[in-house]
Amino acid sequence: QVQLVESGGGLVQAGGSLILSCAASGSTSGINVMGWYRQAPGKQRELVAVISSVGSTNYRDSVKGRFTISRDNAKNTVSLQMNSLKPEDTAVYYCNAAVLRIGRTYWGQGTQVTVSS
Repeated sequence: QVQLVESGGGLVQAGGSLILSCAASGSTSGINVMGWYRQAPGKQRELVAVISSVGSTNYRDSVKGRFTISRDNAKNTVSLQMNSLKPEDTAVYYCNAAVLRIGRTYWGQGTQVTVSS
């Protein structure tokens, strides 16, 4: 089992910045991919950014150039630096960890990000 705890959400004005952090605990040695997803009211959860254990990254198009995902394997943490935030970035952001060997994914409880116009 892997437990994920997010922090860093909040309210920010458009154009501002926030940093989300996620700490993993439990059986962390098997984690391959970590990432961030988000879900806005009335919409499906969507991928924001993911990072592999060797640092390969992937972003959704709408956040490229504005968001940066990073990972500290030694501390079992993943962070999301969000710059130039837009109202459409408003959502609950969820941390995700995937253990490919056993085909399991784990989710954090979510943290609210609200961007005011």
